[in-house]
Amino acid sequence: MYKRHQDFAEYRPVASEQLDAILESKVVDVSGLTEPIIIEKIELLFNCGIYFVRTMAKDGLVGIAPSNDRVSFCYQILEKQIAPYFIGKDARNLETLLEEVYVYENNYKLAGVPYYSCISALELSILDLLAKAKQVNIGRLFGPKIHDHAMIYVASGNRHTTPEEELEILKREVDRLGAKAIKYKIGGRMSKNKDSMAGRSENLIYGTRRFFGDDMIIHADGNGSYDVENAVHFGKIMEDINGYFYEEPCPFDDLWATKAVCDQLTIPLAFGEQETSLRRFKWLVENHGTDVVQPDILYNGGLIRTTKVAKMAELAGMTITPHVSTGFCFVYILYLSSYTPNIGKYQENKKGFEISNELLDGRLTLGNGQLNIPEPVGIGIREDHEILKKAIRLFYVK
Repeated sequence: MYKRHQDFAEYRPVASEQLDAILESKVVDVSGLTEPIIIEKIELLFNCGIYFVRTMAKDGLVGIAPSNDRVSFCYQILEKQIAPYFIGKDARNLETLLEEVYVYENNYKLAGVPYYSCISALELSILDLLAKAKQVNIGRLFGPKIHDHAMIYVASGNRHTTPEEELEILKREVDRLGAKAIKYKIGGRMSKNKDSMAGRSENLIYGTRRFFGDDMIIHADGNGSYDVENAVHFGKIMEDINGYFYEEPCPFDDLWATKAVCDQLTIPLAFGEQETSLRRFKWLVENHGTDVVQPDILYNGGLIRTTKVAKMAELAGMTITPHVSTGFCFVYILYLSSYTPNIGKYQENKKGFEISNELLDGRLTLGNGQLNIPEPVGIGIREDHEILKKAIRLFYVK
């Protein structure tokens, strides 16, 4: 009989008014910043496959934040619809500005991953600027440091491999990193119940437990492959092997199907990587539509919005295990982890560690299944870093 891992608490009903209070609250601590910090220039840079937003204030402060690769095809939203609104504004009012720019030039009509990827890039850049003004790490703008490391899980994005091939791929990464947890893909990705190859998902799930033994922490990600009936079927198989959590079995925009699956399973259901609406995250928490919330910090609009999702989840006894998009995003998850009580025990190890560590001047260490959480001022990227000095400027707003 399946028994949930002790890392997950029981769901606690929570009142709508309590969740609304979190959504209306301010979460960034700007105390001690007594003088205005007026934003003068915003620019987008590119080098080494990474997009950077650099925000400059009139007093000489500079904020620098890497974004995700979604910005490559939507950065005109940032250049034309978002950045101009922030010029001449006081960075200390960041949370209010983010609310106001949503209606500026009818930006709400653009809401979704492209819009919020642009918002997150600018928000993180301004948070870096504010943290530098306070001479603290970006995480300390949100709360005291309560965690100094994060355990990782090895994740595979493969669907073209046989179960036998996939197990060998996962084993190589487990051996290399000393990881105690893994995650793999099942289903055919938004495939209306089709598998990527006949019998792959079931054979992979059962084969993983036999291959790695009883102690391995096992996650499976459906990427929206199933309707409710088939999602429950594979969820029960995950329960058969004592899986850790079961991610996004139903299409990401079908909250009702996701809740129906959650109601029928004991294994924790994880969901939310494509979600960009704080009200829909509220619905998921209030209605117990999932057990683990999974906002992507960059898709969801940044640390401010993700912190509010975490606080809503905490009220209901739920865990937050953010989705990792490309590149530097896992470093932002480390900073989120540093102050978040209900952060998931295992976070995804994403490709890009080497370039991220270069940007942070070697402050990251990865081994024995965990990453340290560094404590540089701001995000930790030097203004005179060679990668930035050689970057191409894609736009400049002042």
